[in-house]
Amino acid sequence: MIALLSVAVLGSSAYAWGALNGVTGGLSGSDVIGSGLNSPDGATDVLLVGNDSRTDADGNPLPEEVLKELRTTDDEGGDLTDTMILVRIPNGGQRASAVSFPRDTMVELGNGYGEQKLNSALGRAKSEARHRLEQDGVTDPKQLELQSKAEGQKFLIKTIEELSGASIDHYAEVNLLGFYDVTKAVGGVEVCLNEAVDDSAHSGAVFPAGRQTVEGADALAFVRQRYGLPNYDLDRVVRQQVFMSGLANKILSAGTLGNPVRLGELIGALQKSVVVDSGWDIMEFAQQMQGIAGGDIDFHTIPVELVGPSGREDVQADEDEVHRFVANLLLSPQERAVRQQAERSPEAQPETSESSSPAEVSVDVYNASGITGLAAGVANHLAAQGFGTGSTGNAASASSSSVRVAAGEQDAGEQVAAALGGIPVRTSGSVPAGTVEVYLGADYDGPGAVNFAGAKALRLDGLRLAQEPEQPITAGGVPCVN
Repeated sequence: MIALLSVAVLGSSAYAWGALNGVTGGLSGSDVIGSGLNSPDGATDVLLVGNDSRTDADGNPLPEEVLKELRTTDDEGGDLTDTMILVRIPNGGQRASAVSFPRDTMVELGNGYGEQKLNSALGRAKSEARHRLEQDGVTDPKQLELQSKAEGQKFLIKTIEELSGASIDHYAEVNLLGFYDVTKAVGGVEVCLNEAVDDSAHSGAVFPAGRQTVEGADALAFVRQRYGLPNYDLDRVVRQQVFMSGLANKILSAGTLGNPVRLGELIGALQKSVVVDSGWDIMEFAQQMQGIAGGDIDFHTIPVELVGPSGREDVQADEDEVHRFVANLLLSPQERAVRQQAERSPEAQPETSESSSPAEVSVDVYNASGITGLAAGVANHLAAQGFGTGSTGNAASASSSSVRVAAGEQDAGEQVAAALGGIPVRTSGSVPAGTVEVYLGADYDGPGAVNFAGAKALRLDGLRLAQEPEQPITAGGVPCVN
């Protein structure tokens, strides 16, 4: 999925561009959207889906020996969409945001299905369509598979559109074999685990703690594990995000796009196992998106609540809240931080001026918390948000955090404070004009405070609230996760 997007976005070398021109003719197409943009909503929206189907892109069943290599069987799974990611690329194409939809999110499905898990939408509609086709006299197994699956894909697209408020323009789907082959083609992806895991009874994930490179069946196990993780499927979503950010970074490097053998293997994997909507002109898309680099893709998760007794919670999402969240992804990181702060406490939002941009603000960060590396983490976060990079260092211990500015430069301080979660701003005669100083006290727990970039959870009397990551995952680093 991200492999396809990455090759389209970064087919910058002459060889890569020529190879991309060849791959577009070899991808399987599904008539699920039609031609042209679905809605002029300010972005190109691409739905990326990972399907646990035991067939290839052309509807052919996978051989038993392949299933064994994938550490799965032909009688488990089916057409559950275990990975659903909406990629929003604002008009102009200089950055992209990818938002995950947890597979177990309970949604009200149309067609009389009632409230069901989101990952069952495609399979339910496909099963119903297959039954109709059989009644109409269609008997060829391959045609039954392809035609019924197209109906399932259309229904999933409609379901995600209703939940997100976005109008999906393009669709790409990869199955287990495709994921396996893509990770092998690029030579594996580097990941990092906070602790060692052993899920040999379920996903087959058995990994030590720390940084390591995974590919093939191990990569599948890494992104499929949920048993034994503190936050179950929400931690699996984070696993998928960090893996895909690493995959995008790997593909966007010269080591893949500049290597004819690697690129050839990658394109072969895509042609064999990726389905895209038949109206998608990937060459045109590539030309539009060439400005995006690895660090310009960030990953998020829709806001959800886990409600119910521990171990048997339902994943619930408020549709209005999801609509606001997805709409905010079209904003710049700075605009998003200000809006999120306003939504949390609108009465406390100061009036901001349009006279200064983040790039014009130089920020010095001082660690007064005693936590090793905190200043560097926060400085990196601010740099990623577009602020000018100043100096970092240690300061005398302080219990509370603050942002300090020279007289008359409150606006610049408020921009920095918003990017850090809304810490207090005050004027100081010792701060040079044109500079913002951040002092991180013992109370600081905002962006850059932790190595774990995934959704954190609060548990209160059986309720867990999955919050937006403190620092978005981007395709430029290797954060350690559960």
